[in-house]
Amino acid sequence: MKIISILTSLLLVLSFQSVHAQSKTFEGTESVYQNQTFYEVKDFPQKFKAKKPKNVILMIGDGMGVAQVFAGATANRGQLYLNNFKHLGYSRTQSANRYVTDSGAGGTAIAVGHKANNSSVGVDSNGNPVPSIITVAQKNNLATGIVVTTSLLDATPADFVAHVPSRKMMPEIAKAFVASDLEVFIGGGIEHFQNREDGRDLLAELTEKGYQVCDTITEVTKIKSGKLAGFLREGRISQRGDQLERTTAVALDILDDHKNGFFLMVEASEIDGGGHDNDMQYTVEEMLDFDQTIGKVLEFAAKDGETLVVITADHETGGLTLVNGNMETGEVTGRFTTGGHTGIMVPVFAYGPGAEMFTGIGENTSFFQKFIKVLRLNP
Repeated sequence: MKIISILTSLLLVLSFQSVHAQSKTFEGTESVYQNQTFYEVKDFPQKFKAKKPKNVILMIGDGMGVAQVFAGATANRGQLYLNNFKHLGYSRTQSANRYVTDSGAGGTAIAVGHKANNSSVGVDSNGNPVPSIITVAQKNNLATGIVVTTSLLDATPADFVAHVPSRKMMPEIAKAFVASDLEVFIGGGIEHFQNREDGRDLLAELTEKGYQVCDTITEVTKIKSGKLAGFLREGRISQRGDQLERTTAVALDILDDHKNGFFLMVEASEIDGGGHDNDMQYTVEEMLDFDQTIGKVLEFAAKDGETLVVITADHETGGLTLVNGNMETGEVTGRFTTGGHTGIMVPVFAYGPGAEMFTGIGENTSFFQKFIKVLRLNP
């Protein structure tokens, strides 16, 4: 009995050490970012022309959790344009079949108001197509647009226009963009619109439908009106520069011409990339790029007085923990716990008429109905 007791004790010790060792492997290595370029943040008024918005701008920081937001704030000496948002909440991101969602299901829930299975796009948990907020807005004579930093055919933007069982079906998603009737869409993915296996030249089809088809930032920024399909370089901010700010401004110029109002979705796609790579510099620089784009949007919304701006994420990526930082120097140190997504709640920020509807803790499916209600749309 004594030998059995000793063996049992040894097993318990080894088991504890094994679990402890496993937990340590998930702690990750520390990643440090030292900001070199700081920017001033402007305060915007909190009084608006009407209680009901004419326009809605939904901005999605792919992979953006609270840690990513505060990492950006630390890097910019405590200041973000997000500080202008007085109505705050949280969104639960779980998908229909997983505790941890992917962008397909996470974006679908926001876009169509239904929980979806991971990897699916624009369909409910049974695979049935469901109209997105973009489609409903168009039905109610609102202009619509999508601007992203990655491929237009990636899961999040695809969730707003396509209805397919898998996010990998990019040739089908490209066809959905051609048929979408968006006034403007800007992002990557041009390779799926030309030299296709089915022989269709989707760029030619877009031109026939009245789109100005551009493939450089110089061309895109010259467009002030009409319909625009812009195909631009993908990659992290060190490769594309301030492209998101500039393309968002172009979309606002185009959409603001429409007297009935508009619905615009803007995605900062590469915050997610920083989390997947466990790269603090990548993460923070993408967060700051997103925040500066938010600043441009706030300039428009404050001047317009009838625009609701809602900012959230489809999920958090990387399991980021901030372990050190300096608000004076802009240095921030983080540790990532995973190379994938996590199941934590993500923040919600709202500014403008109707912003009070986006407070508290809610499911990611609630955005759809709130947009319907605040814009008084006929679904």
